[in-house]
Amino acid sequence: MSTLLSRALMALVLGLATAFAWAQGLQPVPELRARAMDLTGTLDAAALQRIEERLAGFERERGTQIVVLMVASTAPEDIADYTQRLGDAWKIGRRDVGDGLLFVIAKDDRRMRIAPAKTLEGAIPDLLARRILDQAVAPALRQGDFAGGIDAGLTQIMAAVRGEALPPPAPAPSTRRGAGEWTDALVFLLFAVPMVAGFMRRAFGRGLGIPLTGAATGVIAWLLTSVLWVAAGAAVLGMLVAVLARFMPASMPSSRGRGGPWGGSGGWGGGGFGGGRGGGGFSSGGGGNFGGGGASGGW
Repeated sequence: MSTLLSRALMALVLGLATAFAWAQGLQPVPELRARAMDLTGTLDAAALQRIEERLAGFERERGTQIVVLMVASTAPEDIADYTQRLGDAWKIGRRDVGDGLLFVIAKDDRRMRIAPAKTLEGAIPDLLARRILDQAVAPALRQGDFAGGIDAGLTQIMAAVRGEALPPPAPAPSTRRGAGEWTDALVFLLFAVPMVAGFMRRAFGRGLGIPLTGAATGVIAWLLTSVLWVAAGAAVLGMLVAVLARFMPASMPSSRGRGGPWGGSGGWGGGGFGGGRGGGGFSSGGGGNFGGGGASGGW
């Protein structure tokens, strides 16, 4: 599967999941656009950039993807469920290894969590994750030093991961897009647009579903191509398909438990909002499998 098609599939999941999160009253998961993201404006640009560069260097060295996220609150969920949705939606970590890790701080809730993907649960078991939070991170956060607390936590996290026998990182893939990738993108859109239209119609009704379908399709096309006219054309196509879909009966799928029709304690996350300040050019490895391991703490 090409890199472009992988991005397309992830964009579709995030787009549909955002709509579902709205329907369920949950916070949408932020768009993954950097390794270090602060949606609260607490960290200054220099501190955020330093953390970003540190995480990028560690990824080059070990291959492991670590993402730090600061949010104001995870309400109405607790931080464990919210972080699980992050892991399900972002899928950080190498596809063939699954070595991702999330470090989340909810500032107003005074809660934090370290959540390793399954591959890293041996390197960072629950007890160690809790010890890092309590002994390294919490003291700095109590003093209002969020950058220092994050740095202290990352120091111990990275030391633990370095002790794990993981495959070495592969050379960085080429970002050049060939004709085959553009063909994949076109085929993907042909299949994705009716799916998006059907979901929006069931979740939000026929009237609101039309503009939301156009917006979601345009966002997906923009993420795939970064070309404005392609995104605009895709948005028009999405609305056209949604108009045609109005003649089909609409029914809302029933929810199966707290996680919604897709199940799971955390369910799926949403994308497309925020991202905070920090370095760009980062994308998920697509391999994170977060099984609920890790630990939460407060300060």
